[in-house]
Amino acid sequence: MQGRLRQEHLSVVIETECAHCQQPIHIEMDSDLGYRVVEEGAEPLVYVPLLDVQKLDAPSIIDGF
Repeated sequence: MQGRLRQEHLSVVIETECAHCQQPIHIEMDSDLGYRVVEEGAEPLVYVPLLDVQKLDAPSIIDGF
């Protein structure tokens, strides 16, 4: 999100684990909201909520949902 606001290319690695089997999961995400799961065979449910922050009247992004 920050990369889109600044018009810069940024990326992040999310380190988490499967809620079912506790296997580690690493998800790479870029400024274009593209993502890649590092672990082969892992298929986590991933979603990116879209919110037009320029039209946001709420005090925070969380309140916008």
